[in-house]
Amino acid sequence: MFEVREEIIKNAAVVANDWGLLRLDEGDTPETVAVPAGKAIVPLSVWKAQRDTLATRLPEIGVWLASDERPEELAADVQLLPVIAVDFPKFTDGRGYSIAFNLRARLAYTGELRAIGDVLRDQLFSMHRVGFDAYATRPDRNIHDALKGLSVFSETYQASWDQKSPLFRRHHREGQNPDLDNAAGI
Repeated sequence: MFEVREEIIKNAAVVANDWGLLRLDEGDTPETVAVPAGKAIVPLSVWKAQRDTLATRLPEIGVWLASDERPEELAADVQLLPVIAVDFPKFTDGRGYSIAFNLRARLAYTGELRAIGDVLRDQLFSMHRVGFDAYATRPDRNIHDALKGLSVFSETYQASWDQKSPLFRRHHREGQNPDLDNAAGI
């Protein structure tokens, strides 16, 4: 099945989507499934089975990872791919957060990192914190309403991909640095 969404959220804005998403139908095999022409995000299994052929189509090929797949399987190719997507089969499956963080922090992936599947407004802020910059939200939800999920909080406590220092390191408190306190007349 080749699915094309009209719009996605990318870089905190609703934009037109120019990528199709290939999912294997029953009876399809990674080795024999036909990848449609144009920009296509294919399952990791298809990328691995047809890598030599698909690599000739770069930068019009992206790869998506299921929540039970390891991002390290793409380590040799991570910088070649313009888009890597991570599938959330249900909103309660949080393994995709770890995959995204590992792609950004450990594999130094700098391209578009897209969340696909059961992606809801309530998840977007946390998804952004681990490195996602694009979101294909559930088609039965209003994408413009989902966009508000990126700005739900004004401050974060923990360090993560988007903020390298925790709040206690970023916020000056009286008594924290006596030299600065004295200079400020505190």
